Amino acid sequence: MSDPLVLIPARLAATRLPNKPLADIAGAAMIVHVWRRAVEAGIGPVVVATDTAEIARVVEAAGGLAVMTRADHPSGSDRLAEALEIVDPEGRHDVVVNVQGDLPTIDPAIIGASVVPLADRTVDIVTLCAPITDPNEADNPNVVKLVGHTVGPGRLRALYFTRARAPWGDGPLWHHIGLYAYRRTALSRFVALPPGELESREKLEQLRALEAGMRIDAVIVDDLPLGVDTPADLERARALLQGRRLN
Repeated sequence: MSDPLVLIPARLAATRLPNKPLADIAGAAMIVHVWRRAVEAGIGPVVVATDTAEIARVVEAAGGLAVMTRADHPSGSDRLAEALEIVDPEGRHDVVVNVQGDLPTIDPAIIGASVVPLADRTVDIVTLCAPITDPNEADNPNVVKLVGHTVGPGRLRALYFTRARAPWGDGPLWHHIGLYAYRRTALSRFVALPPGELESREKLEQLRALEAGMRIDAVIVDDLPLGVDTPADLERARALLQGRRLN
């Protein structure tokens, strides 16, 4: 049986929506909403990893746990690895789930679903995907597509990730959701690897793992969580969560 730890990297460096982890949504900071959804998943302890003292203070004021990490990490995965060693230097947690800090409406159930394929010892990393239903998304380079083949009910083995429309021909297209569950050993290996050739070309970090021969499986989910990247996204999240609070 695995013993997961959920980590939520959060920093203030977003250019399209400055200070977005602290943006108010229905009376709470966005990062607090993400922390709450992760706690509701009920799969293990939840910690916010940040380089900003104000984010840590907001999380702790809401009853959560935050750890301070370096400000010079090149990616969220590197921040994750540092936070993991701070929180669990003894290595008790053998699985770490990386939940992005800009998913305030994420369904806790899909966070929990991410750890299930790790019961298969050949799987190194698990992520999520949802069917593309909007034709405009198929050719949108801001929508990352997962190319994979079926390995079980509601589960794919990832063969590639791309910003292009793929694969060709009839059949579903899959919208990649950037949530990851890593074996601890896989995360350590991943962050020690140099950037990959395809990673540099597509600007998609997960390709580094595939280039190194690591296995990534994807759980198919119905719910596509709202990623908050722009002021318009923020207003949508406010409408959704304000409605939830009123109900």
